[in-house]
Amino acid sequence: MKKKLVKISMKILSGIPVFEGTRVPVQTLMDYLEGGSAIDSFLEDFPTVSKKQVLQFLDQISKKILKKAA
Repeated sequence: MKKKLVKISMKILSGIPVFEGTRVPVQTLMDYLEGGSAIDSFLEDFPTVSKKQVLQFLDQISKKILKKAA
């Protein structure tokens, strides 16, 4: 069974999707990447998120995008 990467709970940031085990919104990662920042820059600023979480999240998102495009 895969470990959840994202948690949505009204008790955490009013239901904004965050990386599991953190209070870091996944949108923050997307904002960093959209702004041209490297993943390592995001990880330095948000050390509670692991590189593994970020890479798995991006892998899942890319698979969903490719599936929809097909």
